[in-house]
Amino acid sequence: MLPKKKLHMKVGILDSTLREGEQTPGVVFTTDQRVEIAKALSDIGVQMIEAGHPAVSPDIYEGIRRIIKLKREGVIKSEIVAHSRAVKRDIEVGAEIEADRIAIFYGISDTHLKAKHHTTRDEALRSIAETVSYAKSHGVKVRFTAEDATRADYQYLLEVIKTVRDAGADRVSIADTVGVLYPSRTRELFKDLTSRFPDIEFDIHAHNDLGMAVANVLAAAEGGATIIHTTLNGLGERVGIAPLQVVAAALKYHFGIEVVDLKKLSEVASLVEKYSGIALPPNFPITGDYAFVHKAGVHVAGVLNDPKTYEFLPPETFGRSRDYVIDKYTGKHAVKDRFDRLGVKLTDSEIDQVLAKIKSNPNVRFYRDVDLLELAESVTGRILKPRPPENIMALISVKCDSNVYTTSVTRRIVLIEGVREVMEISGDYDILVKVEAKDSTELNQIIESIRAVKGVKSTLTSLILKKM
Repeated sequence: MLPKKKLHMKVGILDSTLREGEQTPGVVFTTDQRVEIAKALSDIGVQMIEAGHPAVSPDIYEGIRRIIKLKREGVIKSEIVAHSRAVKRDIEVGAEIEADRIAIFYGISDTHLKAKHHTTRDEALRSIAETVSYAKSHGVKVRFTAEDATRADYQYLLEVIKTVRDAGADRVSIADTVGVLYPSRTRELFKDLTSRFPDIEFDIHAHNDLGMAVANVLAAAEGGATIIHTTLNGLGERVGIAPLQVVAAALKYHFGIEVVDLKKLSEVASLVEKYSGIALPPNFPITGDYAFVHKAGVHVAGVLNDPKTYEFLPPETFGRSRDYVIDKYTGKHAVKDRFDRLGVKLTDSEIDQVLAKIKSNPNVRFYRDVDLLELAESVTGRILKPRPPENIMALISVKCDSNVYTTSVTRRIVLIEGVREVMEISGDYDILVKVEAKDSTELNQIIESIRAVKGVKSTLTSLILKKM
């Protein structure tokens, strides 16, 4: 196995779900959702949060204002970055809202200068210098984003970086705006820039148009970039930018660096999936449903003997668990293991017969446990009883009497043994209770204890079948 590389220094994450991510077609976050996502990002340890462009609309302004308020109160720990055009009014809004850093962007390729800014290179340099200096005069940290940097004339890019450094910017983001870099070129680019400008730090903002965003940000980090821009689930303009969960996993595997709490990635990915309305493909790396699910017989047999056979890191690293599907590709090891999990003992001959029945129905997508039990009963002629499930988790919806104070009921429920979390909610029910029990008997006891609380009118219990 090739030796793992060590980075020159620790690298951090700037997550831009609230800015770049909301530029995904069809994605609009409410103010409350913006705040909740920011809190989740801070909770997993993201170093910087690009909270949005406050001059775009009042709701974005209000969301950033509330996020910054939580930062001052110590609830959010991440540095809060406000996006800004190279326009004085945008800068004033960013300073007024008291962001930790203002990120000024300007397209520097000849295409952008001509088609978007309608200006010359020299005029652009003067405008960039003026606005960076203006932002710096407001007492905030300044990052300059060289938009479309990877298609710009290289000597002009160097002039731009020197200009913004002299004007007071301490960070420069190199934006691969249309995703045309490839890893070796990226590494070479950042090695050269960091050697020429040792007094400033560099970010990499890599779009995924050619599917190389993750590879490019890793190469940039090898070349000296100290901040990687990501979004949860890879959201962003067109096909998005480097996904946070994949970048975090790659940094852990290749460099031994944990930039965020890996066990909470699925939780925040699901949060953004819900609020964005963009469904995560089941085969998405790390947090997709199939990320640690095995199918082919030889794969399952290998994983049952040693999970490292077909897993680059244990799924527990990411708060996940491994599984496998039973279908026509299945081998005997998988069938035997599944019945062992169910607590059902079959002879080798019976397992062979069950497997033969599975193979004889090639159009079945997969077999559930109940399907396997039916097959086994048809083979053995016996009624088979699986082992009762252990560590049952359930959500209990509670409806309160109309004349009671909901919080008083909540305070009583939270004291019941087995209750893990209690939330007051809107809708047909008033309270949602998350419980954990070792078996069905204990679960029934918890439910009865909740029903016995004064003010509880009715309950509805839903068993948790799968956690992501």
